[in-house]
Amino acid sequence: MQFERTSRRNFLKASLTAAAAGFPTIVPARVFGRSAPSNMIQVAQIGCGRIARDSEFKGILRNSDVARYVAVCDLDTVRIADAKSLLEQAYAKKFGAGNYIQIKTFGDYREMLQEKSIDAVCISTPDHWHAQPAMEAALAGKDIYLQKPASLTIKEGRQMADTMKKTGRIFQQGSQQRSDPNYLTACELVRNGRIGKVQQILIGLPVDPSGDVEPEMPVPTNLNYDMWLGSTPMVYYTEKRVHPQAPDLKTRYDRPGWLRCEQFGAGMITGWGAHHIDIAHWGMGTELTGPLEIVARAEFPKKGLWNVHGPFHVRSHYANGADVFISDMYPTGVKFIGEDGWIWVTRGAAVTLSDPAVLKSGSPALDASDRRMLAAGIKPNEIHLHHSPNNDHHLDWLTSIKTRKPTAAPAEVGHRSCTACLLAHTAMKLDRELKWDPQEERYVNDDEANATLSRPQRAPYGTDAVMARVA
Repeated sequence: MQFERTSRRNFLKASLTAAAAGFPTIVPARVFGRSAPSNMIQVAQIGCGRIARDSEFKGILRNSDVARYVAVCDLDTVRIADAKSLLEQAYAKKFGAGNYIQIKTFGDYREMLQEKSIDAVCISTPDHWHAQPAMEAALAGKDIYLQKPASLTIKEGRQMADTMKKTGRIFQQGSQQRSDPNYLTACELVRNGRIGKVQQILIGLPVDPSGDVEPEMPVPTNLNYDMWLGSTPMVYYTEKRVHPQAPDLKTRYDRPGWLRCEQFGAGMITGWGAHHIDIAHWGMGTELTGPLEIVARAEFPKKGLWNVHGPFHVRSHYANGADVFISDMYPTGVKFIGEDGWIWVTRGAAVTLSDPAVLKSGSPALDASDRRMLAAGIKPNEIHLHHSPNNDHHLDWLTSIKTRKPTAAPAEVGHRSCTACLLAHTAMKLDRELKWDPQEERYVNDDEANATLSRPQRAPYGTDAVMARVA
């Protein structure tokens, strides 16, 4: 929506001139009027890497009649500059030069959260930096879009979900498959009994390759490496532990090495697992609980920097009698198997173009043992699940910000999906059957397993420090 009145243009130019003199470029929504960017949902970005560029930037830009970016933050100054340039060029192309608010930049998200005029934040950071900024954003009165998985540990996830409930902030987990019509159709059909009682669910995930030992390198001057490590232990810098420092834009946003380091995440069991396990929960109606028994096996690299799991197989048993099998041996997607048939659903492509997944050629995105059930649809008096407007996960979040109604993937749902992933990871590491109490969120009579519910947090970072400040 372009400004139409000259007075607004003049005021905007004056504001930008003032900004250049040291005044804030983020201004209250009331200043410009109904059609101005500042009257819309003012969004800030925490983390400006690969996923932000592939997902959040596109999602908010696509909905620029509802929301506008006004600020970006990253611990890498090169990424800050790239993000500012990308967004300002996109707005200039869409609205005309000068008809947008310049993007304000921050190197510390905590400073950015103090901006009263920011309504909401998108968080697209590495996994170990998910729960803490989400909690601090909520406590600062911001609504949150958080990339999956919800947290690095189960304890962090519980702290995060509880903070969202306490503050009443609108939260959307980046489980965008819930806004995909194929996944919606599959889950509605399963919930309405089209395949009978669910007996098994087969989830196929890719795996990451291992790597070599990497040498210590000087920390780039553009990277705040101490804060990037956050609550995790101090270890030497090497580029393949973090993200590419490449001169060309495309290579600079290749898939980062931290995804393959257990210090910062659990590997593909949470990377893709958070998506597909969430769909299994949605289809079964177990979104607010979890499995009772988990057993797994996995191969782990014996050397090298990249140490997340390789080939693996997991069985999780639920109270409804269903067994969920998760493995790299299955095609990437989710297959619901019931007494009366099956339903298969997949994206039909990788989560992002740089992910290590290959799907079988010609695999349909949605299929069933009897395809007539796909065409029959859901009757008005049957169970209808959350339908995102325009099948757009970011618009669903923005709409919820306006209405204050729940999103497609609220915090508790995201936490429970992440928990099921982390349970599987612990079973891989311990190589034995585990019993889980989803109400107490503890392993049953298993001190060794319960020790994995949290990790020591390096001061001054971590969710425990956030909880201590608000206690």
